[in-house]
Amino acid sequence: MPNKHIYLDFQATTPVDPEVLKEMMPYFTERFANPASTGQFGYEINLVVENCRSVIAQKINCLKDEIIFTSGATESINIAIKGLFENLNQGEIVTLKSEHSAVLNTCRYLEMKGIAVNYLDIDANGLVDLNKLSDCITEKTTLVAIMHVNNEIGVIQPIDDIGKICATKNVPFLVDAAQSFGKLKIDVKKSNISILAISGHKIYAPKGIGALYLKKNINSDITPLFHGGGQENGFRSGTLNVTGIVGLAKATEIAMEKMLSEQKRILFLRNFFFESIKEKIADIIVNGDLQQRVAGNLNLSFKNVSGEVLLNRLDNINIVVSRGSACNSTKNQGSHVLKAIGLSDELADSSIRISIGRFTTEKDIIEAAEKISLIVKDIRKISTIS
Repeated sequence: MPNKHIYLDFQATTPVDPEVLKEMMPYFTERFANPASTGQFGYEINLVVENCRSVIAQKINCLKDEIIFTSGATESINIAIKGLFENLNQGEIVTLKSEHSAVLNTCRYLEMKGIAVNYLDIDANGLVDLNKLSDCITEKTTLVAIMHVNNEIGVIQPIDDIGKICATKNVPFLVDAAQSFGKLKIDVKKSNISILAISGHKIYAPKGIGALYLKKNINSDITPLFHGGGQENGFRSGTLNVTGIVGLAKATEIAMEKMLSEQKRILFLRNFFFESIKEKIADIIVNGDLQQRVAGNLNLSFKNVSGEVLLNRLDNINIVVSRGSACNSTKNQGSHVLKAIGLSDELADSSIRISIGRFTTEKDIIEAAEKISLIVKDIRKISTIS
């Protein structure tokens, strides 16, 4: 991205880290063999892929052969949920109203096939009520699917506690970790996670690569969605994206190595931005719990300001933020997450998401806070005159 942009949309996607790109380059032009090919060339690349698989497995504390490489978290979620219910015409999924569309739309698809879905409310802070979650899991429940970090408001759900509930009730637990992997420590054994979805482009790896963790005891319950050469233990046939896999593994190593220091720096920048903008303008609302929240996220409502107008004005001066999920194709309907935490239509419409990342500088934050404040004041002034 050109330097003239101030990019504050790291939850939508991230640039590829230069170290990641450097690691990937030989696999485009020199070490380009198909890992499924016979002969030494293919065998060597297969070893590279398996080493990358080990890297991911070690970081979340699982077995190497419990990791399946996919194109990203959306595909991982579809493989797991649809695969689990492929041969069932009954059962129930428990999930939250604030989940990513990859989970919600997959659930709606399965509802048309006779699967019941219990969409739980969240509180005003964006968190699930653990008692209500426990009460709604019955002998009919086949799967609990809950996002670790919300992609719009950045709220962190208590997956350790949720995992204990699921383990006690002997129900598989699926976690969408697209926004938490590489930012928060994840131990699938400690958290009793059965299924975990990972996306590379949220952690400075390329787009089009991700991973799916499937616990051994659930493997036999998953029916492959498509068939071919039987790659990835038969769960995801097709030639492997070796360059992407190498990039994902390298990005994972960097993220885990830098996690504590990086999240501390990002949290400082987030708090600095918020304090700066509060000093300049009034009537700002933080959407979602400010403490139980991933470091880089701020979802703000500016009273008496159209979020769309604010976004367009910022876009014109090369400040990149968003209205919410980059994966939501029905943006004109408003944010289902903000509605789930009880925001009025007016406040939801006045909201923008600011997400800070690895390459954000203090200078970026100072300039963005100043310009956003000026634009908000101007929009309010024009609105008052009108």
